Amino acid sequence: MNIVAITSCAGGIAHTYMAAEALKRAAKAAGDQIKVEVQGSLGVENELLSSDIQNADFVLFAADIAIRNAERFQGKIIIEISPHEVIANGKVSLEKAKKAAAEKGVV
Repeated sequence: MNIVAITSCAGGIAHTYMAAEALKRAAKAAGDQIKVEVQGSLGVENELLSSDIQNADFVLFAADIAIRNAERFQGKIIIEISPHEVIANGKVSLEKAKKAAAEKGVV
């Protein structure tokens, strides 16, 4: 699968980056492609391109605060999950997100 994700947490520091790394590791292990935008205390890093979003099978928000510029994802399947859940078990979180996306029509 081709996935784009945004990670963000209330503090915008440690958990934001830890969730991003957990998603990258889980996607690599599953054979999926993932691009992760980090919205942390330093602002937006690795900002997703329009083409990244357009080509994604679904969008994963691993955030416990509002996503900046969320309108970019209009029309895409969006799956939301807690960054803390992702940190605890990235593999299970990604599998859960993919299952939820499949239920919404992603093949």
